[in-house]
Amino acid sequence: MRGAIVVDTERCKGCNLCAVACPLKIIRLTQKSVNKKGYPYAEQVGAGMCTGCTTCAIVCPDGCITVYRVR
Repeated sequence: MRGAIVVDTERCKGCNLCAVACPLKIIRLTQKSVNKKGYPYAEQVGAGMCTGCTTCAIVCPDGCITVYRVR
């Protein structure tokens, strides 16, 4: 089972909880860009490595992350 995350970048406030919670460590905050509010936002790195466990979405306090499972 593989997965992919979609982050609502404009709602993300860069708290980094998703990156800490990810068991595969494939989420990080952007290094070179920010959203309209001035926050770095979460992004998936390591394409194709996500297992779709939804841990990141569960810990996100603002509900910014949607996880899709791909077969």
